[in-house]
Amino acid sequence: MADSPSRVLLSWLEGHGQEMVELLKRLARAESPSLDPEAQREPFRILASELERIDFVVRAVRGGEMGDHLYARPKQRRRGDPRQLLIGHMDTVWPVGTLVEMPLREEDGQLFGPGVADMKGGLIEIVFALRALRELGLRPFVTPVVFMNTDEEIGSRDSTRFIRLLARGAERAFVLESGEGAEGKLKIARKGLGHFIVAVHGRPSHAGADFEHGISAILELSHQVQRLFALNDPARGITVNVGTIDGGLRPNVVAPQASAIVDVRAPTAAAARKLERAVRGLKPILEGATIEVEGGFRRPPMEPLLRNRTLLATAKRLGHELGLSIEEAGLVGGGSDANTTSLFTGTLDGLGPVGQGSHATNERVDITQLPGRTALLALLLLEPVARPRLAGRGQRSITG
Repeated sequence: MADSPSRVLLSWLEGHGQEMVELLKRLARAESPSLDPEAQREPFRILASELERIDFVVRAVRGGEMGDHLYARPKQRRRGDPRQLLIGHMDTVWPVGTLVEMPLREEDGQLFGPGVADMKGGLIEIVFALRALRELGLRPFVTPVVFMNTDEEIGSRDSTRFIRLLARGAERAFVLESGEGAEGKLKIARKGLGHFIVAVHGRPSHAGADFEHGISAILELSHQVQRLFALNDPARGITVNVGTIDGGLRPNVVAPQASAIVDVRAPTAAAARKLERAVRGLKPILEGATIEVEGGFRRPPMEPLLRNRTLLATAKRLGHELGLSIEEAGLVGGGSDANTTSLFTGTLDGLGPVGQGSHATNERVDITQLPGRTALLALLLLEPVARPRLAGRGQRSITG
């Protein structure tokens, strides 16, 4: 009896485990902060070379002020066939030179270093899952296409339009952020993220000689900050945080202006709309003061839709074949590009490595679990779809 695809894939990937680790180290050494386009050229070059090696066509998608995003598809494909989307990001939160203070090191099956979990480990999984399928002669029923952006850590400002375009035409999307917690739980629900600037205008006056004639923007803002914090409802997954405040001219002047930058998060589209109305509806308390509000929700909530739950159930079944215990993470506070793809197609996030310490000095990946996590991704790519949904007529494309 022939071995099952799960056994064959896992065996192949375990045999290439050290190669996976070495490629991850190369990628981590290519430091690539979001706002440094020049630094992002090297990880692009490394990944493009690996994908071209397995007969993928790689294209650079212009990234505006950021580095170029990477799009790749199989060289051999039939136009119009259903597609599935693999998403990762090349940028990190760490500036160039971080490796001096946080050098790569292996310890007890863990690889420590900037960007290894968020999310260069996930990029390694994409490369090796596709490579394993090709070298083992296992062809997916649904054509895999790859998109790796360079601005995810700053909200995917430029790349969201391309992600939306690709997701509209995809049967499903797999996002390779690291799994949640020590168990590497998968994610089908994330909070939506909003960003607001609340600006208050008052009237300046001399703080000693003409105090009563002034209208303090700082005093007004202090009232509004309390109103903003009162919108918090952690039990329902709603958080509002005034992260920074600024204002005033000097100690002897009643402040004519003050502002606050506010981070808001909500679990559903309905909650996000209600929260946005509340922030935009702030009214001044002091007579003569005025308030202006700018901003909105940058990432929509990723809700636990049936199509996302179906993908999770499939991952649990396939994980069982591999001897993996796959669990759901529940509602996740941070956002990712899965928030965008989930608007248009079934999405499963957190398929990257088991890692911890993202954005922290102890960032690390459990390299002993890389082969198993990558085998799970490969098996998901092999899954057929019940009813292929082809792209509509006249749909714009960046796929060529």
